[in-house]
Amino acid sequence: MRFGVDEAGKGPVIGSMFAAAVRGPAHLLPNDVDDSKRLTAAQRESIAATVRDNEEINIGLAEISVERIDGPTDMNTLTVEAHAEAIAAVAAPGDGGVLDAADVSPARFADRVQTELSLDIDLRAEHQADESFVLVGAASIVAKVARDRHVSALSEEFGELGSGYPSDPVTRRFLAGFVEEHDRLPACARSSWSTSQAVLEAAEQSSLAEF
Repeated sequence: MRFGVDEAGKGPVIGSMFAAAVRGPAHLLPNDVDDSKRLTAAQRESIAATVRDNEEINIGLAEISVERIDGPTDMNTLTVEAHAEAIAAVAAPGDGGVLDAADVSPARFADRVQTELSLDIDLRAEHQADESFVLVGAASIVAKVARDRHVSALSEEFGELGSGYPSDPVTRRFLAGFVEEHDRLPACARSSWSTSQAVLEAAEQSSLAEF
């Protein structure tokens, strides 16, 4: 059986990263499967629901928490581990899969993921595989929907925090406001990220300027 794997949320300063593996006959997937970035949130939700509801399609989902991201393991290795954990949840010996390569060397990325697995499966990785392979496209959608729901839940807990990406002014204002009010970063922030450190440094400089 074939499967595809992709991740979402590698670059944000807030929240977890997710990886999804979608395993099953590609012809059973919805016709509008595409790279998740080309779809609206409503389209992604609809497609993900259709994929989940098909009993002949299996989904493996891995979450890499903020605590793991702020730990000693580098982000490239965590991405490898995320792909491997998603695959391990659904793959069977003899399966073959395509990964959306999260490395300048697709072959190296596939080899690193393979090393994390004890399964006898055939893996290969390609750049922009979510645009070329429907199973990888489906995996990108499932991972993005999981990430979006995660961010939505964080917003309910912490207030409006935007997309969680460093380039998002809403996210930057949220972090600055939280630090100003609580004198610390929120638990949902990746404290090791340079954006988080910059917010803390700015708050410290502002406090010093008041004296």
